[in-house]
Amino acid sequence: MMINDQTPTVFLVDDDPSARRGLSRVIRIAGFNVMAFASAEDFLASPHHNGPGCIVLDVKMPGLSGLDLQAEMTKKACAMPIIFVSGHSDVPTTAEAMKEGAVDFLTKPVDRDHLLQAIRTALDNDRAGRQAHAELEQIRTKLDKLTPREFEVMRFVVAGLLNKQIAYKLGIAEDTVKIHRGRMMSKMDVVSVADLVRLTQKAGIEPADPDVS
Repeated sequence: MMINDQTPTVFLVDDDPSARRGLSRVIRIAGFNVMAFASAEDFLASPHHNGPGCIVLDVKMPGLSGLDLQAEMTKKACAMPIIFVSGHSDVPTTAEAMKEGAVDFLTKPVDRDHLLQAIRTALDNDRAGRQAHAELEQIRTKLDKLTPREFEVMRFVVAGLLNKQIAYKLGIAEDTVKIHRGRMMSKMDVVSVADLVRLTQKAGIEPADPDVS
């Protein structure tokens, strides 16, 4: 089952019942949806959430720890931002959590304002990540429409070569290059080389070798 809710949700994972109640209340009063879980295992077994959100995650819990859950989320390619909370902050744990992409690491008792600011930052990060992912998917859809030759021409275009230079590199007529280039620009839905460069950079496509000597 998948939850497809575009309202941001804060997922609270903490084995301490009093901490869950207190933090849930703070988060809910601030106007956020909140879903609380007593363990990392319960969170993983819950219906998949497909909407925006973040996780407020206790570090030390029976069974899977907070760091274990963070690693599991990475394996599942889930980029939902994580805010760690812990009753005992130590440098190695904090460093590991932040290295793996945690938004913040808060020490219990958690300061209300600090927590809410961290949640807002995490949700902003999640929103930006989703927008970037959606844009990348659109670019890939356009790239899939290109023929192998159009793709070749595109890489030379973003390398800054003129049509006659591309023709020389590919061993084809300049008029043929113009045809491939026009079709490629149309399929990529761009009108300028600058726009094309921006799209290919976002897709991680390297320009062709511009050496025409």
